[in-house]
Amino acid sequence: MADDVNAIVDEITDRVRRRLDALRAGTEEPCTTSAPKTVGSAEECAPSCSACPNHDTCGTSLSVRRGDSARVTPDKLRTSADIAPYIDHTLLKPEATAAEVVKLCDEARKYGFATVCVNAINVGTAARALAGSSVKPIAVVGFPLGAMTASSKAFETREAVRCGAKEIDMVINIGALKSKDYALVLHDIQMVVNASKPVPVKVILETSQLTDEEKIIGSSLSKAAGAAFVKTSTGFAKGGATAEDVALMRRIVGDDVGVKASGGVRSTEDAMKMFAAGANRIGASASIAIVTGAKSDSKY
Repeated sequence: MADDVNAIVDEITDRVRRRLDALRAGTEEPCTTSAPKTVGSAEECAPSCSACPNHDTCGTSLSVRRGDSARVTPDKLRTSADIAPYIDHTLLKPEATAAEVVKLCDEARKYGFATVCVNAINVGTAARALAGSSVKPIAVVGFPLGAMTASSKAFETREAVRCGAKEIDMVINIGALKSKDYALVLHDIQMVVNASKPVPVKVILETSQLTDEEKIIGSSLSKAAGAAFVKTSTGFAKGGATAEDVALMRRIVGDDVGVKASGGVRSTEDAMKMFAAGANRIGASASIAIVTGAKSDSKY
């Protein structure tokens, strides 16, 4: 299993490098422009295959395509208020009270944010406060380090869904990724994806701690594991989202997986830069400032 995953990752990384080189040169390699074959056939997706001709991997071809992964085009964002439906209104500080969670939900209803994003212990409170609205509660899993067992993350995911979570934002196993234990990284994500079904999963890469190659591999494995989104940051590390990282992640996952920019997005200008780079969801605690143009001292 480990050897198979390593071979797939090597193939993905090589393809991505060639694709990026082609884009810089103003050309595309043939496999990115040809019509994809129907996926899921025995011929294309036999257990012995390592890579489909028109896709990065069989797992990628069969990945779960959930969540709002459509591109956010400029015509959708004529005013700062148009950004609201693409924002995850966030409160992840450990000292958050139930009253603060309810206030967060009231704000999300008022401004029309897509979701509220809270720690798993608070997702039940959020789900009750949002009952009857279009705003969804998100729970983070393995947060903020990602350094726990896959079974622990799966258990936390099941509990969060049981308590009302409609999306799950999980932290990737950063140490395993940096150790090149790609089988473990893939298994870790798959455990959460399977535990959350049918609730979509976003995978937090913590990009400030990764090399470009690790970002490429982490994004590729997330897609192969069936994640609905890849996400830049927890907001608790040394750095947050950058337009460059968002653009790289978007190139890797294509248009059928979402990209969420989080960490340090505090203004309308910040958000617009992320959308221009390819993000279609923003995670922020400065959400109100983003949609009203007010100043914010939020650090997330």
